[in-house]
Amino acid sequence: MHKTKYVFITGGVVSSLGKGLTSASIAMLLESRGLEIGMLKLDPYLNVDPGTMNPLQHGEVYVTDDGAETDLDLGHYFRYTHAELSRLSNTTSGQIYETVIRRERKGDYSGKTVQVVPHITDEIKQRILHCGKDSLNVILIEVGGTVGDIESLPFLEAIRQFRHERPDQCINIHLTYVPYLKAAGEVKTKPTQHSVQILREIGIIPDIILCRTENALKEEIKDKISLFCSVPKTGVVDIIDVESIYEVPIHLHQQRLDEKICQMLKLKTPSSNLTKWKKMLHNLSNPKGKVVIGIVAKYLQHQDAYKSVFEALKHGALANQLDLEFRLFDAEKIPDSSFFTEENCDGYLVPGGFGERGWEGKIQIAKHCREQYIPYFGICLGMQVLCTEFVRNVVGLSEANSTEINPDTKDPVISLLSEQTEVTNLGGTMRLGAFACHLLASTKAAKAYGVSNISERHRHRFEFNNAYKEICEKKGLIFSGIFEEGNLCEVAEVKNHPWMIGVQFHPEFKSKPTAPHPLFKEFIKSSFSYRNKE
Repeated sequence: MHKTKYVFITGGVVSSLGKGLTSASIAMLLESRGLEIGMLKLDPYLNVDPGTMNPLQHGEVYVTDDGAETDLDLGHYFRYTHAELSRLSNTTSGQIYETVIRRERKGDYSGKTVQVVPHITDEIKQRILHCGKDSLNVILIEVGGTVGDIESLPFLEAIRQFRHERPDQCINIHLTYVPYLKAAGEVKTKPTQHSVQILREIGIIPDIILCRTENALKEEIKDKISLFCSVPKTGVVDIIDVESIYEVPIHLHQQRLDEKICQMLKLKTPSSNLTKWKKMLHNLSNPKGKVVIGIVAKYLQHQDAYKSVFEALKHGALANQLDLEFRLFDAEKIPDSSFFTEENCDGYLVPGGFGERGWEGKIQIAKHCREQYIPYFGICLGMQVLCTEFVRNVVGLSEANSTEINPDTKDPVISLLSEQTEVTNLGGTMRLGAFACHLLASTKAAKAYGVSNISERHRHRFEFNNAYKEICEKKGLIFSGIFEEGNLCEVAEVKNHPWMIGVQFHPEFKSKPTAPHPLFKEFIKSSFSYRNKE
């Protein structure tokens, strides 16, 4: 009888060690051995989902095909693996408590006292069991937060119970930090020892310890960690800093991590096939040219706010075998389009966002790119910027605006759908998830995709107002992508411009280093052509 195996990944010492990247890398290595894998991120915060959280605090919100607003680590999972991701792939404390309290109000617990153990932990275990198909060989479960955090305790207790109930189906991997103290000239293992001690007090004994460190650990350091943490030396693996995050799986494979995991879980597999991944890394390390892309946005203090955008641009550069340089522009500090005259960017991208802050600065870059024939790529809000600028300065309606920015504008080029106007609860009220889009033949969008019908993921409330469609088309704005069921404009491109395209969806969510998204690929290609124009 087939039994799914489970790999639990926890983190200690400090946050931001890269549990998400590590989990994705391990999953990719297991896939390379022919295993079918699933992935789950357990987040300890009480928000139901990250949809209403500040990007500067939480980073981007990653959207799945079924419309779930999830943690950005699911973006790593998508880029590294072929795991099926859905709303079942990310669970928060908020969701868990909401479910249990709803059941209590319905009387489902027959008058019993509802407690963290067993009711909360039982719900967590059910989420683990139901996060993937029964046919999966391995499910990797990443526990957010840091061991020792109060909010993580229910999740840790749940995985302790889960392994106790299925001892032959589970292993625990713990990611820690092994710092190098420059003043002392020594690598220190004590933080790792303390982190593992806290984990053991909870009742979880790690099988493998992954040590995040600047340089490869010496054998005597691994011996010390093995001895004081009661882990076999073969289970002590270092994760050193690398130039590209896509090198992490190769580094782990060189230390035979995937082989060790398969041995522990008694999984018989062929050797890893990493040919495609290694070819991608070779191309990454051997660019044949360079391109400079400007990003005009308002959350640039925290690049994780646009994590998938940055990665998708890298994929587009990789597809063209180009080295990529970013230049970041705070949209709030752009006075007018002359601001960009002295910049030497080959193309500009305006990513998604919400609210008035930085809106006019984004309008200015769209104007500059249109007038100077510089490649422009607008995503979600970036498309709305493109359309608004066009109506103001080409159509001639100078007060055109989005009702998100100015609810009283005389020319609402961008507006809410009628069913959205009465919405007051922000959570889950947007057009979310995958929607079909038909592409107009002989347009740049259709040529980029190579097909006439596509599916892309959305996360927005406001739409292009079709009342302005005819006048825009007469002036040279082509609506090259339409959601036919709702007659909504999904793609807009400026006629007689080398590459000025806006999309209402988020193509960055469907780009991989081994399969770059066609729009990013063509945007980078056009930007490189602009760089080399005579």
